[in-house]
Amino acid sequence: MTENLSIPSLEALKRQAKNLRAALASEGDFISHSEALELIARQYGMRDWNTLHAQAGNRPDPPSFQPGRRVSGDYLGQPFAGEIIAVHNMGEQGVRLTLHFDEPVDVITFDSFSAYRQRVTKFVRPDGISPERTSGGVPHLSVKTVS
Repeated sequence: MTENLSIPSLEALKRQAKNLRAALASEGDFISHSEALELIARQYGMRDWNTLHAQAGNRPDPPSFQPGRRVSGDYLGQPFAGEIIAVHNMGEQGVRLTLHFDEPVDVITFDSFSAYRQRVTKFVRPDGISPERTSGGVPHLSVKTVS
């Protein structure tokens, strides 16, 4: 049994089972989808699919952060669209992203003063949300992939 593997989302696990089933079928070995699910569960050190299902929960796939990928979201409460310039993997905690916004974002909320940012580097958790918050409780950065 393989241990200490990070358990992906249910969608990803089901894709793995589908891919396993297709790979075996291409070699003339045919198994049912439920048999493929059970094999995937064993790869993650679980006794059966139900146990793995419970461990994985119903969380969605995290966003896929890659340089060149289009993203949108909010930076300091301001909406943006842009592109990922760089990604530094920080392990299971998340990634440090460098983003280039299509249009500069005014990060000051006062009417009499402005400060624009077009390129920012910020840490985000796997869900695309930074742990840092403004004084109003809004995440500094919230990112979702567009394409």
